[in-house]
Amino acid sequence: MLYMIGLGLGDEKDITVRGLEAVQKSQKVFIEAYTSLLSFGLSSNGLSTLEKLYGKSITVADREMVEEKADDILLEATSSDVAFLVVGDPFGATTHTDLVVRAKKLGVDVKVVHNASVMNAIGVCGLQLYRYGETVSLPFFTDTWRPDSFYEKIQRNRKLGLHTLCLLDIRVKEPSLESLCRGKKQYEPPRFMAINVAIEQLLEVEQMRGENAYNEDTTCVGFARLGSEDQLVVAGSMKQLLEVDFGPPLHCLVIVGDTHPVEEEMLDFYKLVKDRGQAS
Repeated sequence: MLYMIGLGLGDEKDITVRGLEAVQKSQKVFIEAYTSLLSFGLSSNGLSTLEKLYGKSITVADREMVEEKADDILLEATSSDVAFLVVGDPFGATTHTDLVVRAKKLGVDVKVVHNASVMNAIGVCGLQLYRYGETVSLPFFTDTWRPDSFYEKIQRNRKLGLHTLCLLDIRVKEPSLESLCRGKKQYEPPRFMAINVAIEQLLEVEQMRGENAYNEDTTCVGFARLGSEDQLVVAGSMKQLLEVDFGPPLHCLVIVGDTHPVEEEMLDFYKLVKDRGQAS
């Protein structure tokens, strides 16, 4: 049996009772470490916080392991219970869907334990979840690679009056280009895109495209550490949010579409106090 278990967004206590029971009866437990991170678990101190609460030894599964050695994980699941822990909800990333497909093709039974994810936690700002259009991902720009495929999606959402969730780049255990050229993998330090970097890149693309999908006066909502005790939610124009220190990762951004009066009333609680750069 393969258990796909969502851990939620906050800390080790956000696991559901059903999820914890599945972990405790599993012979092997893996945790993904590439689509997002648990600030309480994947630190220099290892997984001691998680392991202490769950009562199990946990193996960190990076992207390389899951994408290249998934069969090894699934082979164990053919004869014993294996738990695969995912930050947020198990189906918040296509890699996890692929793992389930491969398991089913091998005849492995799969049980899924859902949990909160960024896709529904953004509702805290008051924007109605069914008023969102297509979600976009914003990658880090480089000197030679500045993709803008997200622009058309944002533009379509805006024309329909829909909000846009922007998921910001997370680069964990990424091999450097130089090391790949040498044929020996060396990994770059982890990087997490901040909201101000995301907005700078968005405005750069708008300036280049010039189709007025959005501008520096467009209202957005910035989120940091959603689901944690110190989560931060701030609403304001792109220009205003550029000046906000959102603190440690993980961050995401919503570009606001047309709003209902109830949405506006809720958003007001998170808007910046004029001329002070602080949330009201």
